Amino acid sequence: MPAVIMGSFRILSALSVMIFNSATFLLFFLVFLVAYALTSRQKRLAVCLLASYLFYGWWDWRFLGLILLSTVVDFCVGILLEKAKSLSSRRLLLLLSLLTNLGLLGFFKYANFFIDSANVAMASVGVSLDSLNIILPVGISFYTFQTLSYSIDVYRGVIPSERNFLRFATYVAFFPQLVAGPIVRAKELLPQFHHDQNLRFDNFRIGLGLMIVGFFKKVVVADSLAPFVDLAFKDPQSLNSISMALAVVLYAFQIYCDFSGYSDIAIGIARILGFEFPVNFRMPYFSQSFSEFWQRWHITLSQWLRDYLYIPLGGNRGGFVSTCRNLMLTMLLGGLWHGASWTFVVWGALHGFYLIAQRIMGLRLARMPSLAESRIVSACSVCIVFLLTCLAWIFFRSETFEQAFAVIQVITFEGNWNPASVSHKVIVGRAVLVVMLLLAGELLTIWRPRVVSAIVDSPYKSMLVYSLIISLIFLLGTFDGNQFIYFQF
Repeated sequence: MPAVIMGSFRILSALSVMIFNSATFLLFFLVFLVAYALTSRQKRLAVCLLASYLFYGWWDWRFLGLILLSTVVDFCVGILLEKAKSLSSRRLLLLLSLLTNLGLLGFFKYANFFIDSANVAMASVGVSLDSLNIILPVGISFYTFQTLSYSIDVYRGVIPSERNFLRFATYVAFFPQLVAGPIVRAKELLPQFHHDQNLRFDNFRIGLGLMIVGFFKKVVVADSLAPFVDLAFKDPQSLNSISMALAVVLYAFQIYCDFSGYSDIAIGIARILGFEFPVNFRMPYFSQSFSEFWQRWHITLSQWLRDYLYIPLGGNRGGFVSTCRNLMLTMLLGGLWHGASWTFVVWGALHGFYLIAQRIMGLRLARMPSLAESRIVSACSVCIVFLLTCLAWIFFRSETFEQAFAVIQVITFEGNWNPASVSHKVIVGRAVLVVMLLLAGELLTIWRPRVVSAIVDSPYKSMLVYSLIISLIFLLGTFDGNQFIYFQF
């Protein structure tokens, strides 16, 4: 069967890159789905692994060696951890996993960042280091965290080691979430590979629905917002205050729909195959606090940072000052995880500051329970959290501090807030329309959850709604094959 698959996939060589919103992936997935249905047990695992390596190698086959290295090291470390009797041996094995995974991530993602930072620091003494010609492997931030969590969990005794290499390799490389998450831990996914996940109608219906919603977020919302956002950040001085502020708000929705759209598609693909992935987004822009925001935004990364960084640092067990330190360190490293740039560090620092300020304000609101429970305060809290999140997004989106400050300067000092003066009215009008459609759907989920549940649970109602969404995709979608934003992380 693997030979048949490889032969079938040869026709893909003349097509575009392998992204979810491409014809290449559609053909790939259809062929894979047939092979998946015709096999079982070990042969099915082999089909999944072969397809996953093909999917990843489509970007650059040379990087298959990296994911294979990480897989072999952590597979062996897991087995040896269970056999090791002394604490020192166990620590050395865990250190080997840490050095391998973080070493790969550090070299490929941060080598040039540290070299450039060192050159700036040493410019005054005339010393300069040459940058390295390093290509960032797609998805390396995700699969290194995923395999690393496996080794840590085996070390802690949370899960047993996996003795079947084919099963473990498939877990690491499983293509739906390989390049942009969600980060699925071994304790959640590995047990599912121990059983044949047969194709079932209910899983197909639910998974297809998730994929349709994900495509709506990506091609209708995110890709419709991208042209105006790109123009605004490329040349901030060309816009007035209201146009620039609108561009920042639209970017908040662009990155949300781009990333959550990918997660929805990945979760949907897995569900069609019979696997359950954790939810990665829960309408984050309706959060009333920043701690709630991080319980709704990129949930699998937030939980990873909490369990493997924040809590080991001490969490909130050491008093207020220690808690603030741990929060800030976690958010700084979380920012750096997103990209090798000081703008990402500032983005993380802002969210660290927000969380610390929230703890201070939370103590004060706790003394005024009637105020804390007010609906007006709740609505204001949602607005404040969203606006401050948008401020942080400026640094996340900007390539340099100069660009970020130029955006802030235009918003703050240009002074024209007349709605009639908004630039590129047709593009902006379409962008506002699709955002309103998105918010309408999310508000319906919040205000009428029983109605939404009834639709999801009913095959006929759900297919009717999905047909409507598909119509909106074809009517309002942008089919330029834009890559997902989080592929660069």
